[in-house]
Order: sequence, then structure tokens, then C-alpha cells
Amino acid sequence: MRQGGNSSAPENGSSDNSRLSGPILRTTRQFTAAMLTDPGRERSLNEDAALLADGQGGGLFAVADGMGGHAAGDVASRIAIEELREVYLRSAEAAPDRLVDAVQAANLAVYRHAVGSEAGMGTTLTAVAIDGGAALIANVGDSRAYLMRGGKLARLTRDHSWVAEQVRRGFLSEQEARGHHWRNVVSNALGSDERVRLDLLGVPLERGDRLLVCSDGLTAVVDDAEIAQLLTQIPDAPELLARLIATANARGGPDNITVLVIDVRVNAPRPRYPLPALSDEGPIDIEALRTPSPRRPVTYLTLAVLYLTLLGMIILPEHNVTVAALGVLALAALLLTPRLLQREPRAARSKEHKRDVTHKGSSK
Repeated sequence: MRQGGNSSAPENGSSDNSRLSGPILRTTRQFTAAMLTDPGRERSLNEDAALLADGQGGGLFAVADGMGGHAAGDVASRIAIEELREVYLRSAEAAPDRLVDAVQAANLAVYRHAVGSEAGMGTTLTAVAIDGGAALIANVGDSRAYLMRGGKLARLTRDHSWVAEQVRRGFLSEQEARGHHWRNVVSNALGSDERVRLDLLGVPLERGDRLLVCSDGLTAVVDDAEIAQLLTQIPDAPELLARLIATANARGGPDNITVLVIDVRVNAPRPRYPLPALSDEGPIDIEALRTPSPRRPVTYLTLAVLYLTLLGMIILPEHNVTVAALGVLALAALLLTPRLLQREPRAARSKEHKRDVTHKGSSK
């Protein structure tokens, strides 16, 4: 949260911070996950939102940290989480494309909602999609994801903020950045533009791995060494989350705090696609992250129809008009049928989401 804060509905594992009295838990054969959120010591409103959802060969987990003030940040984080979940879990594409598309959908939903009194609202988003024996991490903003393996902590995300950029360039130390008056200024967020820029990373998972996703309400006051110590010393997920939040609050709790932990229970087969690596150039445009589409069967059928039409016109010159007409009809059927089949479901999803967002936005 930046200024203000509350959050989402407990449906399907997303958080409603105004009513949470304990952690949300999810346990499957593959993993155990838990999430806990707290408004902190200085905020009356919690603008963080979070997601735990299983399905699609693994699970989807996310933390969003809203910004905008006057409850706009609360709306932004909730919309982002709901759209992310809906698009990712309904898609049939490969997991990397599903995740990228879901983040873009969340971005557009926030962008289009940011009008009137809610103009200027936005949210960070750190999402982890588990696909078999791998985790895909998408990041926009300065919420974070970590991996603890064999007693060593690795930060999987990089902050999209002015102070983080100064640290990367060597102009500020981590300690100086922690106390800098621009520490809450993010350089990238959902809702700031129609096309999202994000980091996408894939990492293989092993039994015993522990993933942590959190808002900057934790990392602004608790450093990585302390986080690593708690992740190592406390195996019980609910107890760990409570300790992380208590530690942040003991340091003043200046912001909303949301923590989500995923414990990997089994070794699962890794996906066949190559795992994406972070770009050296920072967050990049969505289109550059999508997997190039292979030639679809309709492409080959189109070429076959064209070939047969031309062949027929050569063999049967006296029936050129008839052969050409049949070829045009066949091409039209090939090109229009997939679009007609897809149009109805897309329209239905769009209207359903519009009604949902309008209802929840007007209730604030």
C-alpha cells in the first residue's frame, strides 16, 4: 500500500483484509501454501490483496500492493487479483503465455477502471504460477518473490522503483535506500499504461523448496538476512507468517504487510518449454514475452485450398469461374469459422467481468 488501504474477497483464496483473523491455507499433493496480511501500525486501511489458487497442473499465487489513496488502491489491487485469477485459470495456452496474458488483462482492467475519483490508481503485482516442477514469476512494481533452498535465500524479482535503480547502479546502498524519502516511488505499476511492462522468470523447483511472496511492507523494514533466518528456523507456515508480520510491526509497521509462503512437497516433472530468464534491460513489453506461435493447421489448410484451386483452374479452364468460386467459399469457411467459434465466449467473459467490477467498485 502507498496511501490508505483494504482488499479483496475470500472467494477461491483471494484475501479480504478487512475480515481476516488468521492465515488462509491451501494444501495439495504438490505443495502447501499459506497467506497472511496485516494493515501495519500506521495505516487504518489495507490496500494489499493476495491470491492462493490451485489448478492447471499446479497453482497460482500473487500479491498486489495498491496505490492511489482515497480507497482507490484497495480497488486497484482487488481488480488486479481477480482478473489475474480469471484469465490464467480459464486459459488453455502454455503456462508462460497464460501468465503474461493474465498480467496484461489485470493491467487493462485497472487502467480502464482508473477514471473519475479513482483516476491515477494503480498496483504492484508479483505472481507465481507453479507448472509441474517449475515456477514462473511475473513481476510489476516492488513487491517481491524469494526462493529458499538448502539454507540459501535467492531474490527472484527486482524492484521497479527509483531507489532500486540507484542501488543497482551503485549510487545508493541497500541501507540508504531503505530510509530514502523516495523509497515508495515505483517506476512501473499496473494501470499506468495500456500495455504492461514486466519481468518474467522461470525457475525449476525441488522438494523442500520454500517460496515467499510479499509486499514491501515487509521488505522495507526487514532485510533479506532476517527473512532468510526466519524462513530457515520456522518450518510451520502459519507461525512463520505471523513472525514475519510481527517483526515488521515491531519496526514500526509503516505500511500494509502481506506475506505468502509456498512449501514444495514433491519433485514434479518439469515442463518441456524453456524456462524464461530475466532480461538484462529491465521490464519489457508484453509482446516480447509471448512465445512465438507455431504455424497452425488452418495455415496449411489455407495453402492446400489455394493450391487445389489453382490446379483446378489449370486442369479445367472451361470451369474457371466455378472452381474459383468454390475456392473462395472454402477459404472463407476456413478463416471465419474459428473467429465465430471464439467470439461468443470472449463476449460473455467481458460482460461478466464488467458487471463484477462495476458492482464491487460502486460498493466502496
